[in-house]
Amino acid sequence: MNKGFIGGLIAGAVTGLAVFAVAPRKLQDERDKPFKNRYFAHRGLYSRDGSVPENSIASFSAAVQAGYGIELDIQLTKDDEIVVFHDEDLKRICGKDGLVIDYTLSEIKELRLLETDEQIPTFAEVLSLVDGKVPLIIEFKGGKRNKVLCNKAMKYLRDYDRAHGGNEKGSKLYCVESFDARIVYWFRRNAPDLYRGQLANAMEYYDDKFAWILRFCSAHCLFNFGGRPHFIAYGLEGKKPWIVKLAELLGAKKVCWTSHNPEDKNENDSVIFEFYNPPTTWE
Repeated sequence: MNKGFIGGLIAGAVTGLAVFAVAPRKLQDERDKPFKNRYFAHRGLYSRDGSVPENSIASFSAAVQAGYGIELDIQLTKDDEIVVFHDEDLKRICGKDGLVIDYTLSEIKELRLLETDEQIPTFAEVLSLVDGKVPLIIEFKGGKRNKVLCNKAMKYLRDYDRAHGGNEKGSKLYCVESFDARIVYWFRRNAPDLYRGQLANAMEYYDDKFAWILRFCSAHCLFNFGGRPHFIAYGLEGKKPWIVKLAELLGAKKVCWTSHNPEDKNENDSVIFEFYNPPTTWE
């Protein structure tokens, strides 16, 4: 057996493993239609100077009024209520020490966002505000109680669908995503009808408290074999690895974040943006 043949076998095996690892669940229907060629306001339509804070009722109201889709973040409080907030800790936005999950909802509601009058909203409050007017990209923040977050959020979301004439064959009102591949897997197993996505970014983005191999696999979407996402939402800060591009060639829809350039639409199916005013959709 010559070296060329052996090399070919190895190359074929590596390629096969790569395809298995990153292959998405290719859509055979139009579950992506409400999200395709559409701009989504990152954490709502918030202002650079903080006068309209991110993930606030004011930012979501502005996005709805402008007709943009909305990207938002959800996580649990100490008493298992769902709030809309990005950071794991409260320091940057609320000037308070500690993690969101260390505080009850009543304690959270005493805080203010960036010294404005805005509070941290609950998930229920945001859904009531949006009221089916624009589509949502909902990022689930990973943690120790992923199942609690997913189960409780899904109860809200199924009620939201029913209130707007939806069914369980794929929502037109929202899709779900997470950096945590375990959450994407949860949705594959428990709500396979939903349009779901894997969030990822270049390795430098990930906290170095995680092992190198975990950061490498996350940056290269090598956990796709579990969640089989329909789309990959990849950050624009770093270079997209070839293996992620392979997943796109295999059918993963392309979502980018966080865009500051209208031209980003040329290479993507959906764009999560901030600090400029694009049209709501494009052809």
